[in-house]
Amino acid sequence: QVQLEESGGGLVQAGGSLRLSCAATGSIASMNVMGWYRQAPGKQRELVATVTWGGTPNYADSVTGRFTISRDKDTVWLQMNSLKPEDTAVYYCNVVFAWGRDKGSYWGQGTQVTVSL
Repeated sequence: QVQLEESGGGLVQAGGSLRLSCAATGSIASMNVMGWYRQAPGKQRELVATVTWGGTPNYADSVTGRFTISRDKDTVWLQMNSLKPEDTAVYYCNVVFAWGRDKGSYWGQGTQVTVSL
């Protein structure tokens, strides 16, 4: 069974940095897109950033230039710089397995990021 283990959330002042990590179990060869989403109170879950198997990143406009996504085999990271209060949310890791016994989309349990003024 696929499991995603997230870490790195916390409380930081505006302008600060945090680094999230997510390690996935399962077939590394079939891990396609890995990414991060977030959900603020009263809002829908939204895409933050994704990265393909080949390393091509995609960012939400709101984080472009401030966040950097990277991956290595079964782990994906999100480096968050110049954090703003509006970045406060629960951040969820997502991994899409393209084929094989693990085929499907999986979510982590979420990690809280709080940015204070």
